[in-house]
Amino acid sequence: MKNRHEEIHCDTCGSRHKSVFCSLSASETVDVDSSKTCNTYSRGEVIFHEGNRINGIYCVSKGKIKLFQIGNEGKEQIIRFAKDGDIIGYRSLLSEEPLSASAAAIEDSSVCFIPKSQLLKLIANNPNFNFKMLKLLSHELGEAARIITELAQKPVRERLAETLLILKDTFDIDDNQVIQVKLSREEIANIVGTATESVIRLLSDFKKENLIEVEGRNIRIVNISALTRVANVFE
Repeated sequence: MKNRHEEIHCDTCGSRHKSVFCSLSASETVDVDSSKTCNTYSRGEVIFHEGNRINGIYCVSKGKIKLFQIGNEGKEQIIRFAKDGDIIGYRSLLSEEPLSASAAAIEDSSVCFIPKSQLLKLIANNPNFNFKMLKLLSHELGEAARIITELAQKPVRERLAETLLILKDTFDIDDNQVIQVKLSREEIANIVGTATESVIRLLSDFKKENLIEVEGRNIRIVNISALTRVANVFE
């Protein structure tokens, strides 16, 4: 399904308080609002492709996005997620390099595109916005280093346990401790960096150990402390 244009206004956007745009002045908000374009994407639709160049950044108004790379053998590696209020595409834009990853919706999502000229204007004129961008870039560098280390050193069992904890922290859990994102077994395997069959087997093991409960794509965390110990991370 082709993505569709949607009218979203910054001053009434429910995700604005979560984004780097939360500290903009009223006039800056009007400028961003008048320069951006917004579209809706269905699950599986690609927002941008690895290797392309873009002339702006994307801000997620509503929904969930996966960022992924394609390896030499054509296998997808999910490197991070974006949700309400997050921006994507900024590193490649600011470094003037091709996109290092592709982005696709993992549920129906509304995403706004903000032109490069508008972004550079905010960076030049708003110190608070500039600082928020620097924090984002620094965090992304740290996350990239962590992923490289864990893929090289951690056993698959630990990586899967940590992935479930990361999904919990990224997307939250409901009152029944169910992680609020629905991913296929293949997508989970593409985060962990292993075969889908291994994820299916390990999820079954975790269920037998009373760490989680699984129903379709819903995963409920039964024992966070025990799962944290399996992940070999500190709470």
